Amino acid sequence: MEVLQLLVSGLANGCVYGLIALGFVLIYKATEQVNFAQGDFMMLGAFITLGLTNAHYMGLPFWVAAPLAIAIMAVLGYLLDFFVLRHLFGQSQTAVVILTIALGFVIRFIAGLIWTHEPQTLESPLAIGDINVGGVVLGMADVAVIVVTVLMTFFLYQFFQRTKLGLAMQAASQNQMAAYFMGIPVKRVQGMIWGLSGAVAAVAGILFASKGAIDPNAGLLGIKAFAAAVIGGFGSLPGALMGGLIVGVIEPFASRYFPAGYSQIAPYTLLLFVLVFRPHGLFSQVRTKKV
Repeated sequence: MEVLQLLVSGLANGCVYGLIALGFVLIYKATEQVNFAQGDFMMLGAFITLGLTNAHYMGLPFWVAAPLAIAIMAVLGYLLDFFVLRHLFGQSQTAVVILTIALGFVIRFIAGLIWTHEPQTLESPLAIGDINVGGVVLGMADVAVIVVTVLMTFFLYQFFQRTKLGLAMQAASQNQMAAYFMGIPVKRVQGMIWGLSGAVAAVAGILFASKGAIDPNAGLLGIKAFAAAVIGGFGSLPGALMGGLIVGVIEPFASRYFPAGYSQIAPYTLLLFVLVFRPHGLFSQVRTKKV
């Protein structure tokens, strides 16, 4: 029963990692760029929801505030691409990496300035208690995290595989010049994918904040999510989810059965082994580029 409890707890945490990892993969699939501020996007989305929802801030109903926060993060993602990233067109990937790392520091500073650095709790109807299933205690917030993550992964996978816009995004990532000559508005498509990534980060932030207190340093979860994306396969949406689940499950078991501190390095140890023995990730989708 203890093993099942640890497993359920790990799956819920892993789903949060998986959602953040989805943001990494979304941007990479469409632009072949890596957004190291994705975890900070998640944290900002959580705080925007908190600011809209909690009684001592704006006090809006949760079911009004959550979609509004998701829309705000989508707009911020699009504007980031429109005003900043497009000016890096033709630059090396290193420039984008450095920019997004710096952006993460800025977002954490702004969040601390507005909402302070003290842990705060989102007044979420998802955190309404626990249910007992055969001796295993399931938090309703954990159940919501798992269900929403699975559904979002499924819909995003279908979006990329079966819609014209999703295929256009993949074409733009494989060869921007060829996609442009085929009539695909490459810059607009990339802006939309950054907006979509911001929206996914907001959903992850809302679910994460529903599980417990948050502070600006919660954005550093993006490091674990990046490891999850690499473990699962950086170009694979299902792989991002599976990588997140693997990292999430490893942590509680390492914390329970190994000495203190090992749970913090366990995901990165697995990442090291994956990079050595399967560099493309455990669930990678390796394809040749087509022009």
